[in-house]
Amino acid sequence: MDKLFEYSNKRIKETDTSFFRYMYDEINWKSRMIGLIGPRGVGKTTLVLQYIKQNLNPAETLYVTAEDFYFVDNRFADLADAFVKRGGKYLFIDEIHKYKDWAKELKLIYDYHKDLNVVFTGSSVLDFNKGASDLSRRAVIYTMLLF
Repeated sequence: MDKLFEYSNKRIKETDTSFFRYMYDEINWKSRMIGLIGPRGVGKTTLVLQYIKQNLNPAETLYVTAEDFYFVDNRFADLADAFVKRGGKYLFIDEIHKYKDWAKELKLIYDYHKDLNVVFTGSSVLDFNKGASDLSRRAVIYTMLLF
């Protein structure tokens, strides 16, 4: 898990905050679970990294991508458990649609960790809609469109 923190801190530090994505101020970042979907290249990753860099304590925040090799052998739910035990409060999961059973695991994370805020992004609207029914009462979903 330490490698995930290293990568997270590196990505946050390298994020440019000279220009903010158009939805930055439209999202209610206080929601316990936020989904951000839209086509590839629209700026979802940059938007969440900018929010983290500008507003959150790095010691309480973890940004991961579902494409990371860590998730070949590890589940989101296990990561969330370990993260909360380390004092984690804000978990950001990018490209979530790349992970099998992502909606079920997010539901469990939401139900088990009342003090953890989760933001997830996904590019594949079709894959997202398949899993969204499990999260309909839990996640606030925002859709980013091309400029």
